[in-house]
Order: sequence, then structure tokens, then C-alpha cells
Amino acid sequence: MPQYWMISNRNLEDDGLGSTQDRLRYWTTDGEQLTKFANWGKPLSAAAFKTQLLEATKDFPLITDPADHQQQKHVVLYIHGFNNTWDGALVRYQELCKKLFSGPDGMGICVLFSWPSDGMATNYLPDRRDAVACAQDLADVFTLLYDYLEKQQMAAEADAEKACRAKLSVIAHSMGNFVLQKAMQVVWTRKNRPLLVSLLNQLLMVAADVDNDLFDSGEAVDGSDGDAIANLTYRVSALFSGRDAALGLSAGMKHFGKRRLGRSGLDRVAGAPPDNVWDLDCTAFFEQLEASEVHTAYFTEDKVLTILGRILTGLDRQFIVE
Repeated sequence: MPQYWMISNRNLEDDGLGSTQDRLRYWTTDGEQLTKFANWGKPLSAAAFKTQLLEATKDFPLITDPADHQQQKHVVLYIHGFNNTWDGALVRYQELCKKLFSGPDGMGICVLFSWPSDGMATNYLPDRRDAVACAQDLADVFTLLYDYLEKQQMAAEADAEKACRAKLSVIAHSMGNFVLQKAMQVVWTRKNRPLLVSLLNQLLMVAADVDNDLFDSGEAVDGSDGDAIANLTYRVSALFSGRDAALGLSAGMKHFGKRRLGRSGLDRVAGAPPDNVWDLDCTAFFEQLEASEVHTAYFTEDKVLTILGRILTGLDRQFIVE
């Protein structure tokens, strides 16, 4: 099966992908030089990409005993943050693949969703506008996955051998969480706002550049973006650090509204978040780092990568940090 997978709505350039929104395209490759664009070949159709992905998951073990669910493999969509060029996003994606998804003990398949961030620290506000515009494209990807999972769930009721062999999860970093937030609202609305129908198994909101009152509705149903995320996801884990200098910039650029979820954790002033939403302060893992390094250190520090893996397996939150 292909080793690397990418979905992108960036525009095509002669030697790579640009920073302008274009139509969705799909790629796979076995080449290790991901930033050499020729190694990706010609883009696939959505149908061909889906066929290859389903074929790859056929080799995953079929888990039928609920007690063994932690052994089930994942298809994980990784959504990068702001200030990421196309090749910079691929470098981070490849590191994540090697550390969590490679080899016989890997967690499954990781797919990069690359949206047209400008790749410039000074372009925070343009990136935020791009994130909103890209939500529809990500929602289209999620809708295809939702329809397939719903179909397979019904098929599995008649034949257990047709059950899905992989859980669908997401790791979103920084402003990638804002893209995700808006996309999940679109999907939830398209599907008539189902309650407690999981599209995602695990959602890891890493250094999330979103308002920290996103889940203030708690267990109430108010139609908010947080409501959409909580109802379409089995468990939401928000990893944050008060030393995140990049999110300090984000808060300064806004000049209004709430603190950043990835810097302050969940806002509990208005009440408890939904029961399937929790946060984890990772500051203690970054004590030896400069504040400027914290925003991306979740993907370089071995202890945090171990935590990401434990969250994906579905380990209960009380056992995730030793």
C-alpha cells in the first residue's frame, strides 16, 4: 500500500503547491522525498483515492471483541496550522508518520490535509480568512467519509465481517483546528444535526488556535460549532500550554474575544464542557524549551508523542499521563 497520502485544495504550481485555494486534489506516494513534488505523480480522482485507501485497510485486523478496541488501527487525518508552506507541512507530516504510523506496530494510516496557508508569520489574518474559506472543502471530505461509515455500519449489522477495520480520527494543529471547527458545523448541518452519531473516534486538538469557550454549551444542544464537534466525535482532547508564544501572537492579533484554547485550556467559567471533551496541560513537557519552540514541540517531544498515541488508542484519560 502507499506509504504517504495527501489531500489538498492548494493551487498547483510548476514545482509544488501554492498558497491560493483551488479544487480538491488527491495524491499518494511511496517516495521518501516528499518535498520533491515530482515524487507525488499525477493527482488521483476522489474515487481512486478512496479505493486505494479502502484496499490498504483490508490488511488491518478485524476487531470484533469490544474489549480489544485499543488494538484497532486508525485512519488519521492530519490538518496543519497557519504559517505552513506546502513543503513545510509535508516535513511535519512525514515526521508524524515515522513516529506514530510506521512499521508493523504503527497506528495505521495518516493522511495530510494541506490547506492554503500563506507560510508567513506576518499573514495571520489572511490565513484565518483562508481557513474559513477552506472549511467547505474539508467538509466535503468529511461528508464522503460519513456516508461511507454510515453505510458500513448498516452492513455490519447483517454481517460482522463487513465492519470497518479502522477508526477515523483527526489530529489538528494550531489554526488547522479553526478549519476543522467550521467544517464540522457544515457536516453536522448537512446531516440534519444528528446527536451522538460519531464521525470521528478521536479528535486531538493540538495547540488549538480557537476560542477557549468553544464548548461552553456543555451538555445542552445550542447548534454551536462546539456542539457540532462534540456530537460528531467520540472523544475530544485539547492539548495546551501557557508557554505557547505563537498563540500569544494570535491573541494579540485578535484584540477581542476569548483566550486561545491551545494556550489556556477549556474555559470552565460558564460551566462544565461536554462529558466527552477534556483538556491536558502539556507545559511540564516543555520546560527545557524556549517559548518560541513550544507551539510545534508537541510533534518533536517523545513524551508528548507517546501521549498522542495513547489518546488515539482510546485509553481512558486517567491513564494517559503516567
